[in-house]
Amino acid sequence: MRTLLLTSMAALALAACGDTKTDPAKEQAAIAKVAAPAGKSWSQTVVKTPEGGYLMGNPDAPIKLVEYGSLTCSHCADFSNESHEELSRDFVDTGRVSFEMRNYVRDGIDATAAAVIHCAPAERYFPLMENTFAAQAEIFANAQANEAGFQAAMQLAPNQRFPALAKAIKLDQFFQARGMTADQINSCLGNIANIEALEKGVNAANEKYNIAGTPTFLINGAVAEGIGTWPVLRDRLKTLGAR
Repeated sequence: MRTLLLTSMAALALAACGDTKTDPAKEQAAIAKVAAPAGKSWSQTVVKTPEGGYLMGNPDAPIKLVEYGSLTCSHCADFSNESHEELSRDFVDTGRVSFEMRNYVRDGIDATAAAVIHCAPAERYFPLMENTFAAQAEIFANAQANEAGFQAAMQLAPNQRFPALAKAIKLDQFFQARGMTADQINSCLGNIANIEALEKGVNAANEKYNIAGTPTFLINGAVAEGIGTWPVLRDRLKTLGAR
């Protein structure tokens, strides 16, 4: 795998978007609901994990769901757009399922957006992720409209590259409209450690799970093959007792 900081990131990661296999599961007994902390719902309980992801829900949930997703993967955007309300309401808020998102960055756009989101407070992580997935087509259009600016940014030194990318494709305006300040965005993207942390997460995922496509899901620590869409995952969670 080539690194974010040393290449043009035209094709950063090895994983494709949407490659899946099959993995049947037997129906298990229904799991009892678990009450959330007083004054909060489980979907409002968000913490950063040692793996660099963000976990929503009951940290002791009997079903632990992890997604490796890319902000520039159309299948990941489809999953987010279709799942986020139902997943939070019917699965995470019951305390039966926790949901952790780990960014699997594949290119410069992905890395820039993911870094900014990681610099926001933990409680803003999932709303910003969902907003970015929902606006994926708009973000792509902005990048295509200023290809020269995008390519010029890619030639800059790493600490200048990502702030310039954000400006070239209007990601700075996108996140400012959602509560981030210009100073926060520039400071975040100018700190190469933030990009390196994302890159480290991708390398660790490839080494441990041999990620073949995004989204890739883990259920209780094992790759859940055959799952690439929300309807299939929803049925799997119900089969595992989240019903």
